[in-house]
Amino acid sequence: MSWGMRSGPLTDITVSVARQTIGLVEAIPHRSVFFRLGSQLLDSGTSQAANYRAACRARSTADFIAKLKIVEEESDEAHFWIDRLFDAGLPDALHQQARDLQSLLVQVTRMTVASIRTTREHQRAKRDLERA
Repeated sequence: MSWGMRSGPLTDITVSVARQTIGLVEAIPHRSVFFRLGSQLLDSGTSQAANYRAACRARSTADFIAKLKIVEEESDEAHFWIDRLFDAGLPDALHQQARDLQSLLVQVTRMTVASIRTTREHQRAKRDLERA
């Protein structure tokens, strides 16, 4: 069973996170600590959109949930790396951009968790119907 590519709020927000991640990483100073932290952020901040796309092409409910869990983990990790940028002395001029991105990441995490929960509930309901 293929879930098919979905267009909707989670697609839109993960793509927005990817774009904003790229913008923030491009704007950070060219110092070694920022390069290392920015590389980590770039990986986790852009992989959410790719992993959500993969989830939408999942072959089973279990595969869909597993891929959504990756989106959740990458979102949380990206939030972590932004916190480390602040620890490293992110310039004040970039604080709002970083906070806005963190806000989006919180939304991605919440939406992903809700989607996982809903999918599991539907899966349980379907099993219960099949048993009845």
